[in-house]
Amino acid sequence: MTASANDPLVRFVNVQKTYDGENLVVKNLNLDIKRGEFLTLLGPSGSGKSTCLMMLAGFETPTHGNILLQGNAINNVPPHKRDIGVVFQNYALFPHMSVVENVAFPLTVRKMNKTDAKAKAQRALDMVQLGEFGERRPGQLSGGQQQRVALARSLVFEPQLVLMDEPLGALDKKLREQMQIEIKHIHESLGVTMVFVTHDQDEALTMSDRVAVFNDGIIQQIDDPATLYECPQNSFVANFIGETNTLCGEIVSSDNQACAVQLPNGVKITAQNVAGHGAGVQTAVSLRPERVQLNDVKPDFANVFEATVIETIYHGNHVRVALDVGGQKDFRAMVRAGNIHADLNPGHKLYVGFSADDCRALDPASA
Repeated sequence: MTASANDPLVRFVNVQKTYDGENLVVKNLNLDIKRGEFLTLLGPSGSGKSTCLMMLAGFETPTHGNILLQGNAINNVPPHKRDIGVVFQNYALFPHMSVVENVAFPLTVRKMNKTDAKAKAQRALDMVQLGEFGERRPGQLSGGQQQRVALARSLVFEPQLVLMDEPLGALDKKLREQMQIEIKHIHESLGVTMVFVTHDQDEALTMSDRVAVFNDGIIQQIDDPATLYECPQNSFVANFIGETNTLCGEIVSSDNQACAVQLPNGVKITAQNVAGHGAGVQTAVSLRPERVQLNDVKPDFANVFEATVIETIYHGNHVRVALDVGGQKDFRAMVRAGNIHADLNPGHKLYVGFSADDCRALDPASA
């Protein structure tokens, strides 16, 4: 069976995985990976994301279902015959080999002659800006440089797919952010399909064409970063991607687009009816802190409440404010430093305002 150019490069079809025969780490996964895309598998520890990557790489075997590569089932194909490059968090470089020998290793395994293998390895090192370090040993390089060597090695044999399992986890914050941009640029220039595993939400949003959010072995939502952040489909996604205020209450009226939610203190909120529930159903309203307006004068919003400042934390370009809103003391607002229209000293009373379009009534069962 041969796949056409418009078909997904990879398909997970009803894939399950258990290690003990009882508990499913991956539950009935159906996932298509597009050709040339940068897809990130994001989720907390134990959510099943790394297991999916290891099954795709060939280091684990599905308990049930099929994994297709270019339309062909690869469940029983050994890793070295899958034409897939893999980058691990610990780099997995050979300490006794030079950098260029490390990068050339996949080519020598494939019986390429040494001269051609070294030339291709040198080009791969040039691509990750390490061309002058070819004769050094891995131990003579920094962590970021070693990570680039591992990336060059995964790309040198021109695979159709590159897998990365938390590859930046051991790097410091500044270097990690630099490597995120470098990997993104390499992906854009080569057009190779990349699947990246991380538990870092900012990393996923920064690098990806699409992000699949995992929890308990199930994809909760898969979307482009902007849609994932702005339009979470359930409470787990809303809370895991970025920061959000969660206000739990009961829907008292609804239509297809909007609903009114009554909080335990009797206050009502107008929100988008994302879950699609009718009156009488419990819901969790999600509201991003940066969408909250603070003002000493009552603002013109669909949702306006009196609040008391509990704490203000200065972050340079923005201020984070903890508020007591109707007895809920963990309410957060994020205000840009040049857009403050209220006294933010602790104990000060002010108004909180936000649009109905900025808050979403979600299913609390998904939290």
